[in-house]
Amino acid sequence: MEEIITNSTTRRSFLRTGGAVLALPFMETVAGPISSTPKAPKRVVFLGGGFGFTKQTFYPKRAGRFSEIGLTQGLAPLKRHINDFTMVSNLTNVGATNPHGGSAVYLTGAANAPSVDQLIAEELCKDTRYNSLVLSAKEPDGSQNSGHGGGLSLSYDVRGNTMPGIEKPIELYQTLFRTADDSREALDARLKKKQSVLDIVRVNGSKIKRTLSSGDQEKLDEYFTGIRQVEKKLERQAKWADIPKSEAPFGLPNPGLTGEDEIHIMYDMIIVALQTDATRVVSYRQPVCSVLAGMGISLKAHALSHYGFSKPRTLASEERDQKCSQLFAHFLDRLKEAKDVDGSSLFDNTIVSYGTNLRSGHELRNLPAILSGGGAKQIQHGNHIVLPKQDTPLSNYWLTIMQQAGIHTDTFSNSTGNIPELLST
Repeated sequence: MEEIITNSTTRRSFLRTGGAVLALPFMETVAGPISSTPKAPKRVVFLGGGFGFTKQTFYPKRAGRFSEIGLTQGLAPLKRHINDFTMVSNLTNVGATNPHGGSAVYLTGAANAPSVDQLIAEELCKDTRYNSLVLSAKEPDGSQNSGHGGGLSLSYDVRGNTMPGIEKPIELYQTLFRTADDSREALDARLKKKQSVLDIVRVNGSKIKRTLSSGDQEKLDEYFTGIRQVEKKLERQAKWADIPKSEAPFGLPNPGLTGEDEIHIMYDMIIVALQTDATRVVSYRQPVCSVLAGMGISLKAHALSHYGFSKPRTLASEERDQKCSQLFAHFLDRLKEAKDVDGSSLFDNTIVSYGTNLRSGHELRNLPAILSGGGAKQIQHGNHIVLPKQDTPLSNYWLTIMQQAGIHTDTFSNSTGNIPELLST
């Protein structure tokens, strides 16, 4: 017998079928009225787009409300969200010194440092199945040619090490949704195997530590810190072992999905992950090269960034800008359509940052920063804000987002403070 049961405190619903219990997204019909409406959790999403945008046609020429100054050609696809996003100018990632480094230090502000998404996840995701979702893209022309540079994703762990990202839609699907391999017996076997390997590493490491120099001992200690992080992940998996994953709302993605189609299905799964509270923090290093190929643009992304001396390249760059804005507008559409636990939209409780570590070509200064979502309650959207100080640290922007996400801190990386111009009084 199948039965839908709803937690009266969180209004989160579950489907009981036989001996299994499956998590469901918020459903207003079955939640029913309660005397005290539950508070929807805060979520934060970081989207990284690779190379910058066309200088002449993407960036607004002056500050003000978009409804008054208008949208540029590159931002025009966001017209239906004109009052729901903000662009901030005069931000520079002062920790970035390599124009080909791309996204490598985008969320960290410095090399070998934790990224802002992981610090937020430490606070927001204590009670979710996943500490965060780290998403990336596997492209044959990736790395430097994609504008993302080195690293495996946008995210870096608390020790400043690059984190591998889920690169294919089918992998994210299998991570989020219930499959035949999710039985308790199969999970126990996987956990036992992983723990056995960790035990071996720990024992052997302890034996050789006494023979190492102080510098090498420090490196080994850092390595064991990483081992502890893996163990914590195993503990988290074991904790959630008896709570089945959500039932998939759609079929298995085509393994060959690339480009725009790949981004769309990843966006859809991000929405479900947030809606079912599988996690509250997501970073996504989006594909670049395959998007261009899907648009019929034969130029490689890196070559396209050098558009200044060629009219065809400039037109192709402008076309790519509009595609990026179209994709971002689609994600905002999906956030607004999705219902949250309190009946509001997911958009109302999510902070979304979209941007890149480069402005145009290989310019490292005054990079694009677009902020949306109603989760940052103090931020009034619909504006182009030009900061009074050039080269304001990008870390100030991340610090402001951290504070709006409810993280109690006055510093992040090389920040000098938050951005008061973003905050409504």
